[in-house]
Amino acid sequence: MTGFTERIGGAPISWGVCEAPGWGHELPADRVLAEMGGLGLRATELGPTGYLGQTPADVRVTLDRAGMGLIGGFLPVPMHVCTADDLTEAAAAMDVLAAAGSEVVVLAARSADGSYDHKVHLTEAEWHTLFATLETLQRMAGERGLRSSLHPHVGTAVESREAVLRVLDGSDVPICLDTGHLLIGGMQPAELLELAAARITHVHLKDVNLAVAATVQDGSRAYIDGVRAGLYTPLGAGDVDITGIVSALEAAGYTGWYVLEQDCALAGPPADGTGPVDDVRSSLAFLKEIR
Repeated sequence: MTGFTERIGGAPISWGVCEAPGWGHELPADRVLAEMGGLGLRATELGPTGYLGQTPADVRVTLDRAGMGLIGGFLPVPMHVCTADDLTEAAAAMDVLAAAGSEVVVLAARSADGSYDHKVHLTEAEWHTLFATLETLQRMAGERGLRSSLHPHVGTAVESREAVLRVLDGSDVPICLDTGHLLIGGMQPAELLELAAARITHVHLKDVNLAVAATVQDGSRAYIDGVRAGLYTPLGAGDVDITGIVSALEAAGYTGWYVLEQDCALAGPPADGTGPVDDVRSSLAFLKEIR
């Protein structure tokens, strides 16, 4: 890939489209992709399995109709309690990603129930299972020509600073740097950059309202309620040093995607041309001033 601005991509979650149960109103894919394209974005992550189409051919038709490329997709797997059925589902999702032209599969160590609203604490035996599952998933991705990247994520088994450090020490998996989830989990993005810049192969950019984040961190507010309360802001309007993080990544030789991934949840459909697209527009304008 080339210049910084050509490596900025979109994600359906910035339009409120999420795989978590009961998340909120889901806008149709054609509208989301059209609004991405209208902002000048030319590639997107997949969104929940099936959102852009049930088969690779369906996904390609949907993307081609909008003039969009496919960066990759988010794949949550309950790695610490993984079953054969879970691996079968993961394989099917990777098959769609690979056949539809993805570059990367973004893995997350999902909670057992699939929600993001509680802490996941692992026993030593569960950590052993997680690492074994992670190795299997990396192999599965490689067999399909996909790069794998593990996403530390609120409400998953890899959320806290301690869990991230354990993954860095116990695995060689590449890392997705999500500036919001990492910070909410208790690790500064700058620390991850210092410890493992060479392992960062994918980036999700979020800005965070730290006052709201504190209520998610201490458990007084569920993650989804935090999102609804303004946990994430347009880039440059929150408390994360987005400029410093991007500058440090570029200086370290990072050549991957910067995906605008600012979780939101919708109570209903916004009027055409309004809603999440306004926040993404603001974020893009901020990023284009960095370099």
